[in-house]
Amino acid sequence: MTTPIPLKLSGSARKKQGDDTPLMMNTMGQPWKVLIVDDEDEIHKLTRLVLADYRFLNRYIEFHSAYSRQEAIEKLTTNGDFAVVLLDVVMETDDAGLQVAKEIREVLHNRFIRIILRTGQPGSAPESRVIVDYDINDYKEKTELTASKLFTTVTTALRSFQDLRTIERNRQGLEKIIDASKNLFDLKSQEKLARGLLEQLTSILRLDEDSLYMQTSSLSATPGDDDFIVAAATGKYEGSEGKMVSATLTPEHAAAAIAARNEGKANNTVFGGDCYAGYFRSHIGDETLLFLHGQKKLSSLDKDLIQIFSANMAIAFENFSLNQELVDTQREVILTLGEVVESRSKESANHVKRVAEYARLLARKLGLDSSDIELIHMAAPMHDVGKIGIPDAILHKPAKLTSDEYDVMKTHSEIGRYIFQHSTRPIMQAAGIIAHQHHEKWNGQGYPLGLKENAIHMFGRIIGIVDVFDALICRRCYKEPWPPDDVRHIIEKERGEHFDPQMADLLLRHFDEFLQIHQRWPDA
Repeated sequence: MTTPIPLKLSGSARKKQGDDTPLMMNTMGQPWKVLIVDDEDEIHKLTRLVLADYRFLNRYIEFHSAYSRQEAIEKLTTNGDFAVVLLDVVMETDDAGLQVAKEIREVLHNRFIRIILRTGQPGSAPESRVIVDYDINDYKEKTELTASKLFTTVTTALRSFQDLRTIERNRQGLEKIIDASKNLFDLKSQEKLARGLLEQLTSILRLDEDSLYMQTSSLSATPGDDDFIVAAATGKYEGSEGKMVSATLTPEHAAAAIAARNEGKANNTVFGGDCYAGYFRSHIGDETLLFLHGQKKLSSLDKDLIQIFSANMAIAFENFSLNQELVDTQREVILTLGEVVESRSKESANHVKRVAEYARLLARKLGLDSSDIELIHMAAPMHDVGKIGIPDAILHKPAKLTSDEYDVMKTHSEIGRYIFQHSTRPIMQAAGIIAHQHHEKWNGQGYPLGLKENAIHMFGRIIGIVDVFDALICRRCYKEPWPPDDVRHIIEKERGEHFDPQMADLLLRHFDEFLQIHQRWPDA
């Protein structure tokens, strides 16, 4: 249903190419994938011949062919990295090509691929209506599409595709940086920050996404005793995490990376032909090394852009270090206060350390995310902070408490909540929840609110069971330590009554791991 394209072919273009077979390449870049969709085999052959020697940004074209709407959609669904589709309008139906364009945008949600509509029957799909109703990028009548115009049309489409992918990489890099900034308690947040910054850097240098992971390689590293240790890596360095930089890079690249550190500057950049090394040291001494091995030799403009961006990287790492220092300070204050409270109650200061470790272990077994695991670990020492308001006569009584005394003792949960209620810091808010709810019971018979089941915060349920575990397994002023088998029995008995059933099952299943924590920090 088409008319031939009036293309004049040069002798060098007269090569026979099979369907879906990439051209022979002698280039550093991965080929551009172009899909030809047309029911006339002659159109496929002519297009391949005209663009046989085509090259844009040092990359050739890899042609793929489809002869119907269904075949086109199948190829587009299984290959999401097409850059351009040359799309005939009239195939098995008068609007088959238009339906393909609609499915690309609305079903496959592919906003990157450039759609060039080609038609031999312009009257069946008027340009004005097609441009308005369909998200296409170019419209050409086959009679006007000469060899030179096809070259220009494809070049414009590839340039647009490249720019859109660059913008998308930029957005993804920003998302990683934002994610790293939000998740201050994630143990890998500095790694995420480094990866995000590297993506930003490769985007500025207009490096292609395939090259980022296939040819352009990058890594971030932290200092070891005599060398830097790889913390995160991409491309050909993938899998080198934990290794020394000097053993990972070529001698030339390793020299550039180490030279960045040995200049004695807090922030320094070193260029070595096709590579870049950036060294950053925070005011508290944290060191970070970023290394980028590019697919092209860096120009003067590239280097200027990197220098400007490096200043922003230095600020980002400095801010991360400051935030981490704040978190570490909060952790130290909470642990110290917890030890003071336990010292006053004449229990071992190791109790708060054990409860924190039990809580972290149980949170991991429950599958909580890393930020919540670290948060409960830091806040756990504050579970009994409210005891600071309980009279010594009750707190230190070696015998069983009277009913009135027990009512006074129970007020330590409300006191603990009150201490933290005005804080906006995540650690302090978590500590307030734990102090308030760790004596609630799964069956609703706990205090101070009588909350039941999942109405009790996850953190309260975790501390509730591990605090009881530690109280039973250790000596107290009113009791001797229980044998492990007796502790097992009481946890089994209170499963679904006092304790969250899932948490009780996990503690029992990993009982020996909890005992190891007790043995690591025994009572004095």
